[in-house]
Amino acid sequence: MEKKIINDSSSETILFAAEELNTYLSRMLPNSILPAIQLNTEENPLSQLDHFSVQITKEGGTITGGNERSVLLGVYDYLHYLGCRFLSPEKCCEIIPQIDLDSLPASYQKQASFYHRGVCIEGADSLENILAFIDWLPKVGYNSFFLQFKIPYTFLARWYHHERNPFLTPENYEVKDAATDMDILEAALKKRSLLLHKVGHGWTGETLGYETVAWQPDGKPIKPEKQPFVAEIHGARELYMGIPANTNLCYQNTDAVDTFASLVTDYAKNNPNVDYLHIWLADEYNNICECKDCIQTTLSDQYVHLLNEIDRRLTAEKLDTKLVFLLYQELLWPPIKERLTNPERFVLMFAPISRTFESSYHLNEIPQEIPAYQRNHITLPTNLQENLAFLRGWQQLFLGDSFVYDYPLGRAHYGDFGYIHIARIISSDIKKLNQLGLNGYISCQELRASLPNALPNYVMGYTLFDQESDAEELIDEYFTAAYGTSSKEVKKYLSELSNLSSCDYLNGKGTRSNPFMAERLKTILHCCEAFLPVLKCHCSSLGKWENQFWNLLHYHNTYITFLAQAMYYLASDENEKSVIYWKKMREFICQNELNYQPYLDVYRILEVTTKYTGFSISDTEI
Repeated sequence: MEKKIINDSSSETILFAAEELNTYLSRMLPNSILPAIQLNTEENPLSQLDHFSVQITKEGGTITGGNERSVLLGVYDYLHYLGCRFLSPEKCCEIIPQIDLDSLPASYQKQASFYHRGVCIEGADSLENILAFIDWLPKVGYNSFFLQFKIPYTFLARWYHHERNPFLTPENYEVKDAATDMDILEAALKKRSLLLHKVGHGWTGETLGYETVAWQPDGKPIKPEKQPFVAEIHGARELYMGIPANTNLCYQNTDAVDTFASLVTDYAKNNPNVDYLHIWLADEYNNICECKDCIQTTLSDQYVHLLNEIDRRLTAEKLDTKLVFLLYQELLWPPIKERLTNPERFVLMFAPISRTFESSYHLNEIPQEIPAYQRNHITLPTNLQENLAFLRGWQQLFLGDSFVYDYPLGRAHYGDFGYIHIARIISSDIKKLNQLGLNGYISCQELRASLPNALPNYVMGYTLFDQESDAEELIDEYFTAAYGTSSKEVKKYLSELSNLSSCDYLNGKGTRSNPFMAERLKTILHCCEAFLPVLKCHCSSLGKWENQFWNLLHYHNTYITFLAQAMYYLASDENEKSVIYWKKMREFICQNELNYQPYLDVYRILEVTTKYTGFSISDTEI
């Protein structure tokens, strides 16, 4: 069986792309001699956007990309053209058809709609979970991945320590283990030429002398020489709730600014592999400095001043690292006086964390003015128009590169029991990015978000690559591949669950006592029960499911039944019963976590339902 023809000087990514093409075509054409297909990169690409050309006959041909990553994207797109369906990060969820040589000819070109197309790590993840997700990203059109903090320890430790799952024994996992795993993850990203985003959280804690790799309290006292660096609140300079990552600085303190800027500069010098370095402040709001100097200005003005100082130092070091600045919490308010002196260095990241996911971005009726800023008394915007008003304010001052950092699969998706609604919202949001003046989208989300399936991420990836992609066509494509001849029946069932459930209600928006929601949840319980005969038809007498998607659908049915019962009693103002069923749900998913680990983030759903949904669970009961 012939190998593909590749250039002698092929890079690691081109070699990997050739290997992937060989592997999948060999499975699709098991009894055929494969034709020679050459993988090339353009010498002088006309666009920075990922783009590729596929020109193949039965005798062979070429896949040419504007860069090495684009070649890999072209390989996976060609395999998709031939009928492959990459439905989940898990290999067992791939659909690889048998074809003949007559199916091979293809002649087409594609270019991505947006430059920034990525995912940011959240939740509780094993090394294998993250590697599988990285492997999946280019298969469905993404080009970026974001590892938060300097080391993504907290996300890995949550899994290996089995936080919130009393049925699993915690494993030993330390920061040094995460550092080793980070090297493995970055190598996997480099192998695919995926863009690497890093850090964001942790700079303020590091400036205060704490190793900051999580949102955890640190019992060590602040060193005396660092005490003036801490934001003064109500006359005291202390760690905010004891957590360095959530503690702001006194940004008028020149030594604090110098230390912060030096940390960023040293990190950029020592990590040239980072494509986008995120510079964020504390991850809490209404805790900024009230000293006599700070109250003379705004946090956003201080932030821009800090960013300019970092830029000055990077320029002096001849470093071209891109810096990402964040519109989030107090930083939603634009600066009054300060402006970025070198806008080409920076990328604006709009993070509307408090938005609703009941509807998509609304481009009409955006307020002309934003609410007045009140130091340490801000209220985050909840409606989409107000969020977009803040973005418009910044865009009047900054015309450079930008993207939205959104959260459909961070919490909201747990409230959509069918995943159809959230997939449509994602598609609709992406189609409005150009009108919003944004050049892409990074999803801050759990990686284990594939129950009942991974449809939302599938729709997200393909729509970010091609904003003209039709959401319903992608949904039908996904369901046909996953559920075969029963796809329409499954789509109807999951659509009913989506229509009846509520992203907002599960995420704590609105009153908990809600008769309207209670009626909808009661109907969800009937839908789950009514679908059981369909599920049984796809299970053999030996208890084996037709494929993994039917297995997941059955597991999802039981999980949603418990969760809907708990939420029904919560909405009916029967709190004691709601807790009983929440505990039944917890026991069910915790006891089964190892069997369904890649598909449902048990840590995160338990955190969300206790922190936001409103179940009256004490810390000792969790």
